[in-house]
Amino acid sequence: MDYKDYYKILGVEKSASKDEIKKAYRKLAKEYHPDKTKGNKHLEEKFKEVSEAYQVLGNDENRKKYDDLGTNWKQAQQQPGGDAGFDYSQFYGQSGQQRGQHQTYQGDPEDFSEFFNNIFGGGFSGYSGQQSGRSRQMQGQDYTADMEITLEEAFHGTSRILQLNDKKLRIATKPGTHHQQKLKLKGKGGPGMNGGPGGDLYITVHVQKHPVFKRKENDLYSTLILDIYTAVLGGKVNVATLNGNVTMNIPKGTQGGQKLRLKGKGMPVYNQPDQFGNLYVTTQIKIPIHLSPEEEKLFVELKEKSHGQPH
Repeated sequence: MDYKDYYKILGVEKSASKDEIKKAYRKLAKEYHPDKTKGNKHLEEKFKEVSEAYQVLGNDENRKKYDDLGTNWKQAQQQPGGDAGFDYSQFYGQSGQQRGQHQTYQGDPEDFSEFFNNIFGGGFSGYSGQQSGRSRQMQGQDYTADMEITLEEAFHGTSRILQLNDKKLRIATKPGTHHQQKLKLKGKGGPGMNGGPGGDLYITVHVQKHPVFKRKENDLYSTLILDIYTAVLGGKVNVATLNGNVTMNIPKGTQGGQKLRLKGKGMPVYNQPDQFGNLYVTTQIKIPIHLSPEEEKLFVELKEKSHGQPH
């Protein structure tokens, strides 16, 4: 029975961080998960091997023992007590294990390789520390999914039906949902093993770009086209919002590029349904290009009357 390189199994360097080990495990566990392999014995063994490697490297204490033993694992196996419960204080010395306590791990030896059992004493409770009799419980794999909604749906809230492992899940979003916001559905991921809890489902919401409105946090921005007469004389105009049209007062002498605010007509604040951002409209003056002779004459008269007058 040869030494098993758990780092190589997970495809990471020996100096890999805990997060790197976890990321590598999740990727491989997802690839070899029984839900996907559909009875392929070779891939099922790969899944078990990957899980075994993570049980050791994903736990600081067990990783230290594994790193310290290395290829000397046979020396540990030959210590008094054999594989039924190896006293690591005998192998490390008192400085190697300051507590000097003999640790026995309980679990089902058949869940792990012979190599694993010889090092860790005939079984192991699992990374989560949960047990059911002598069967090792393991939480199911976390799943990820994407969900696309419109800006109107982000404003009002909406729902989608997601098909996952022959099950239909209704995913609801609240008013004010942001672009790339993540939703967590606890226990809706992969099934647990040996009675362990299900994994979680993480959904990333993507809000589509809107042809009229641009969003920044809870505020909305749009363009308001004004005819020259309303810009000069002022008046009331209809302005589109995500909750229907509203009437807005335009001051006399409004300039092109001027920004006007409609308070509380932006996006709802997430988880605060009574609060809203603002809508800012930037004016754009539309100059008439097809004038009748009479209209053109009037503009000429206005120009002559204003000539020399202060502005």
